[in-house]
Amino acid sequence: MPEGDTVFRAAHRLRTALVGKNLSDSDFRVPRYATTDLSGARVESVRSVGKHLFIDLRRPSGTPVSIHSHLMMEGLWDVHAIGAKWRRPWHTARVVLRAGDIEAVGFDLGVLELLADPGPAVAHLGPDLLGDDWDAARAVENLAAAPDTPIGIALLDQRNLAGVGNVYRSELCFMRRVHPATPTAAVDLPPLVDLAHRLLTANRLRVARVTTGATGRGRELWVYGRDRRPCRRCGTAVERGMLGEPPAERSIYVCPRCQTR
Repeated sequence: MPEGDTVFRAAHRLRTALVGKNLSDSDFRVPRYATTDLSGARVESVRSVGKHLFIDLRRPSGTPVSIHSHLMMEGLWDVHAIGAKWRRPWHTARVVLRAGDIEAVGFDLGVLELLADPGPAVAHLGPDLLGDDWDAARAVENLAAAPDTPIGIALLDQRNLAGVGNVYRSELCFMRRVHPATPTAAVDLPPLVDLAHRLLTANRLRVARVTTGATGRGRELWVYGRDRRPCRRCGTAVERGMLGEPPAERSIYVCPRCQTR
């Protein structure tokens, strides 16, 4: 699932292409909005909130409306010149927005809705790691509120802090030498939260996510996706396991020597 930095980067691309322009055409390819026409609406802002993305518009009548999307597992927003070949099949497009010679296409969006008031859609989220109002102290407080919860599960709970996904979960725990199954009460939370903020901030506009500091191909991550390969720190084989209860259990990658339980 795309994580906070991926969604931030998608919002940045859309913002650069669309903000300040009036839509010349809109094409919603989901039954609920099949007859919706946002032609003439002005794009006022594009923003990410955790893993959620909002395109805020104002209709010619002056009425505000927001396009709310969530990429979930397979979603993608693409921006290109009208007439350019799409990167995904046409039948996977859920919405097409055109402004002048620019076309923004949302493919395989897990959530797509129009909202008069976008606030309630993200009211349940904890502090956004990439938000202007990032609040590290509140994120630490949220995590500490469930002391018996494994830290690897708590990090994925967007109600605690918004933006961490499965990749960052494994990388953060490794870098802090914490096993993901460790109860939150046994973890030094402020440095972990600070590291999460610094990593996502550093990667928010990168095409390839990097946690090791090395940008060479195949050297970007410490443990994620490296099952049975040598730990970059000690040489022990990285192990892949599962954490959580079905159907919400997710894979974790751990160095058994660097991250003792």
